[in-house]
Amino acid sequence: MALRYLDEQISEALLETGAVSLRPNQPFTWSSGLKSPIYCDNRILISHPSVRDLIALGFAEAIRERYPQAEVVAGIATGGIPHGAFVAQKLNLPMIYVRDKAKGHGKENLIEGDLKPGQKVVMIEDLISTGGSSIKAALAVREAGAEVLGVLAIFSYQLEKATVNFKEAGIPFDSLSNYTALIDVALKLGKIGEQDIALLRSWRENPERYGA
Repeated sequence: MALRYLDEQISEALLETGAVSLRPNQPFTWSSGLKSPIYCDNRILISHPSVRDLIALGFAEAIRERYPQAEVVAGIATGGIPHGAFVAQKLNLPMIYVRDKAKGHGKENLIEGDLKPGQKVVMIEDLISTGGSSIKAALAVREAGAEVLGVLAIFSYQLEKATVNFKEAGIPFDSLSNYTALIDVALKLGKIGEQDIALLRSWRENPERYGA
């Protein structure tokens, strides 16, 4: 379930900036080889000040309501790092970021910033597909002795695999917008037609067999 603060506005912003594209009849091919009617590149969003501020506002409100005990905001490399910084600034909280792998030189840090054992951390991600990279980063923070309160993302594909993976890891997660909300907004904006809805929904239900 998406957070209900600004989900329609954020879904519209994702579509209007081109961060998310829907192409139900000419599917994209992901790097994994998976065929998909949706492609998401939220890195575009940092070039749009009003949109990134809207996202930071959504994250800040979610953290205040769900995780008022948060002491640190953690950006997940790479897409979550700038948004982690924006929301940390709004909340006047310390910020760290977690690399996808440790540096190969110097102190070989995996976590950058000042993280103390026992601190309560909210992880910020730009996109959740299966949850693998988010969970990996959260576990690194746990291993450093801190407590992970949850993962918040800009957008989620709402794949069942992500739900299972986060549950197994014991990590709460949610998103400011998601696949279902985005389809609803895309229909209102005329970016897709009623005839596309069933096909788009079928992908989320069984992405491996999409178009088969």
